[in-house]
Amino acid sequence: MNIYKHLTLNAEHLQRFPFRRELVMQAYLIENQEILGLDDDLFSGDNVEIIEEELHLAGGRSSKNTDGRLDVLALYSNEHIAVVELKLGELKKVHLEQLEDYLEQRDKILEQGNLLDKLPESDGGSRSWIGVLVGESIDPDLGLKLKKGYAYGDDEIPIVALTINRFSSSNGSTYVMTDAFHNIKKNTKDYTKYKFNGAIYGKGKLVLAVIKQYVEENPDVTYAGLEKMFLKNLQGGYGCFVEREGALKTRAEKGPPSRFYLKEDEEIKIKGCSIAVCTQWGRGNLDKFIKKIESDLNWKIEPQS
Repeated sequence: MNIYKHLTLNAEHLQRFPFRRELVMQAYLIENQEILGLDDDLFSGDNVEIIEEELHLAGGRSSKNTDGRLDVLALYSNEHIAVVELKLGELKKVHLEQLEDYLEQRDKILEQGNLLDKLPESDGGSRSWIGVLVGESIDPDLGLKLKKGYAYGDDEIPIVALTINRFSSSNGSTYVMTDAFHNIKKNTKDYTKYKFNGAIYGKGKLVLAVIKQYVEENPDVTYAGLEKMFLKNLQGGYGCFVEREGALKTRAEKGPPSRFYLKEDEEIKIKGCSIAVCTQWGRGNLDKFIKKIESDLNWKIEPQS
């Protein structure tokens, strides 16, 4: 594939600003983890969270009978644990083999460093895995293989690749261009939408609509009262909602992605404060949420194909 040395954006001249070391690339991704997002709602930049880096794995390189070191471990939509392998330059077959070695040891990965304690509560059932290769370019044959759809092992773990190129401008701005190589939508994406009060919603927006409706019907509800209705464990690690002011402060300090709906029309005002509803919903935790709503409130929520 082509890697551009220079380009012009709105009459602004950009020059390539490559990563000099893998650790520099790793640090940049940790600070800008939304770059790991793929072109898919489930794996978008808003839904990715880096949970560990530089993780030593005893016997991790089974094909070479040596230990290994995982560059990055990430979580997409609280549903998919991603082993992320970083390489300077071109991604090649040998890098795919290294990634597959680590995926072969996936049970050991979660035993390292008490990672199970660091993960938000599962959305119900065991999480699935994906493998992610990240480099500046990719061997054409490998790129084609991944674009056609490639999965590893009996569990058919999807393998994807991201190429990342960084550019700097004369005014000090930094730009990043990415390309994704995969074909995982049809296998992993749950496109189910839900009908509530005559409107159709995706998963997160359904929860937002339900909590809004509950507050409208219970205008005197307090934060503590809302917590009793929408228990934190319905969602998992983040809870169903938080105080909006705190979520806005966290976003301002740490930058995107946010785990909560923060637009003005998504704000829910209750007695004493405003809340922001969590965006992190998969089929598992949403099923628990719907079951509680239908049982306690007798509200009807209908899945739509």
